[in-house]
Amino acid sequence: QNNLSAAFPIGDQRLIGCRISFNPIMNADPEVMLPQLEIARAKGLKFLCANPDIVVDRGAHREWCAGALAQLYTQIGGESLYFGKPFAPIYDLAFRRLKALAPDISPASVLAIGDGVQTDVKGASDAGLDALFIAGGLAARETKTKRDPDPTALAQFLHAENQSAKYTIGFLR
Repeated sequence: QNNLSAAFPIGDQRLIGCRISFNPIMNADPEVMLPQLEIARAKGLKFLCANPDIVVDRGAHREWCAGALAQLYTQIGGESLYFGKPFAPIYDLAFRRLKALAPDISPASVLAIGDGVQTDVKGASDAGLDALFIAGGLAARETKTKRDPDPTALAQFLHAENQSAKYTIGFLR
């Protein structure tokens, strides 16, 4: 049994969803979950993805995340609906909640922080926010980050990803 079937048994529901990252002990490679996804697609279920990250780092271990399943589900012909970063609804919700607490706040005074260039940095850019990119996270190898990122490697990585961040740091200390 895998995470998808354990958390979301495919029976009579109209949708499936995944917002959590996988447990590496369960060997949750998306390809392992393909049979469950194919059953869901055959039933016409929609896949709700609240965390579009493809992978996440938990300490020294890299794990698959919900976005990998949603991506695969779309590739096999299913419909995936995304609600987390970098998509606008999560930022709209965050700003509504922030405005309720601090009515005078403007997007110019908000800094988005993250290590996912296609989720955190892209989402910030699309929402009109400045971003602090943590280069020592998911892109540590590509940016050659030991303590701080190598400037040339960082520039090449961001260019290849078609993204930019106003600020970059190796790690949050």
